[in-house]
Amino acid sequence: MMFLSETKLSGRELRTVRAKFEGFEGLEVDSVGRSGGLAFWWKKKVNCEFVSASVHHMDFIIHEKTGDWRVTGFYGWPVVADRHLSWKLLRILSSQSSLPWMRIGDYNEILFADEMKGGQREQWQMNNFREVVDDCGLADIPFEGYKVTCDNGQAGEDNRQSRIDQAMGTLERRERFPYARFIHLGRDWSDHSPLKLVLDRRDHTGGGKRRFSFEQVWVGEDGSEDAVRRGFERGGDIVTALEESASQLQAWKRVNIGKIVKAIATKRRQIERLNEGDRTVEEVTRRRKLVREVADLSRQEEQFWRQRSRALWLKEGDRNTSYFHRQAG
Repeated sequence: MMFLSETKLSGRELRTVRAKFEGFEGLEVDSVGRSGGLAFWWKKKVNCEFVSASVHHMDFIIHEKTGDWRVTGFYGWPVVADRHLSWKLLRILSSQSSLPWMRIGDYNEILFADEMKGGQREQWQMNNFREVVDDCGLADIPFEGYKVTCDNGQAGEDNRQSRIDQAMGTLERRERFPYARFIHLGRDWSDHSPLKLVLDRRDHTGGGKRRFSFEQVWVGEDGSEDAVRRGFERGGDIVTALEESASQLQAWKRVNIGKIVKAIATKRRQIERLNEGDRTVEEVTRRRKLVREVADLSRQEEQFWRQRSRALWLKEGDRNTSYFHRQAG
């Protein structure tokens, strides 16, 4: 499942984006002009029941064999004077169900002073947030990664960092998902970090060996057939031969496009280091330069595969056309 907030896009624009994610269903909430905008997407195999939505929330029930549970995506009012409306909405949502409840989103508020770097939060603002959390019987879900999730991108004394994006759950949630954790992932161009809510301890983001996946655009590429052939020549039984072929294909991929992928990974690690700690003018300038370079490299990688995919489509199209011409003859 995927929750997006402050998209600044219309529902139609969001549906166009969703169409690029194969196998996903979802619902979208229009932005108001270029402010706000929400989306909640899930894989088709997930039994997801829509409950309610507004410009500030999307509420669903997930039906599973082991029992139902509830998930709410939330976007808090950004203006301090309106923040009481966030707390009112959360209390209303809390009263509507007794199911185990997960609540994720951008609250535009922090719970404690140490969740902010730069600037100062009024104590009454944090107290109001803590009060609604207690009233709703919620507790913070443990997180991994850099503590803050939002950065205004400014340098020196103007830099503001805060943990306004959080995941919380009820006591019933802890009993249902005792290993749940919230992972703060690395960010590039956005002022918010992408966040991953992991419910199962077997899910290891960034860890372990990635499963091999064959890509259709490899078909017909120079050297790909040779890589498969070498794998079968070195393998013994069929399982070993397939594993060896996968290894050969991965080595072939690293040679053909590995330079771009490696450069992107290197620059993202550099960005990740710059995301943490205070910001000097030099660090902000360096980070912006790296973000532009990652965007350029990502476009090159996408262009590489688009060209290969189009070439494959045209080639297969010619084959099909020839086949039908032969049948018609």
